[in-house]
Amino acid sequence: MSVPFQTVAPTLAFVASDWPEAQDARVRLVAVHGDVPEDEADVVVALGGDGFMLEVLHRNLAARRPIYGMNRGSVGFLMNDYDEEGLVERITGAEQAIIHPLRMTAIDIRGVVHDALAINDVSLLRETRQAAKLRIVIDERTRLDELICDGALVATPAGSTAYNLSAHGPIIPLNAQVLALTPISAFRPRRWRGALLSHHARVRFDVLESAKRPVSAVADNVEVRHVSRVDVVEDRTISLSILFDAGRSLEERMLTEQFVV
Repeated sequence: MSVPFQTVAPTLAFVASDWPEAQDARVRLVAVHGDVPEDEADVVVALGGDGFMLEVLHRNLAARRPIYGMNRGSVGFLMNDYDEEGLVERITGAEQAIIHPLRMTAIDIRGVVHDALAINDVSLLRETRQAAKLRIVIDERTRLDELICDGALVATPAGSTAYNLSAHGPIIPLNAQVLALTPISAFRPRRWRGALLSHHARVRFDVLESAKRPVSAVADNVEVRHVSRVDVVEDRTISLSILFDAGRSLEERMLTEQFVV
């Protein structure tokens, strides 16, 4: 959901991706506004693209510190337009998007358990030329006995415009309280396009024939290879705050994206 952000004269930490444009922007902004360590800031200003924004959000999971991004990367859906003028006023007048990550629990074929958080999505992907075979279980009830595919993913509303959209999944309004379950290049059943699930749903993927058809599981930037089972659930004990310029909220961007032709 989006709510007004109300902080007077926030202390700022400027962080930048490795791109030269981002590094140069950081130098100029620090010269004007000063800089404090990331763990002491009221707001972190992230300079880069969407991938860098995800990195910064993951770094601030425990502190739940608001992140204001400006695009110095290639995509920038989660970023504001880059403009050095009136930065403090833009931040203090910004709208907050409150999002909750997915928690992935993946068990590999050796029985080792791996935990990770995903702000965008958790995806399962075939590792070889062999298609993956997955069983999909929702809230302990089998919904699909066998999905033959390149993979499948569960996306948050905030992540629904990323890999999920490229896989022909739906764009989800930020306050819809649903998750997208989307197949990736489904072969059988060929016409299954996925499902919308309650954000309370507990999703389980069982990897069938895992030795012959190895599958990896990816939670944002964490990959676990040779998995046999993956559980996904929204973790509402964690709330993350992304700041957007007034009138350019994440909800507005997601609505606009649905009318792009």
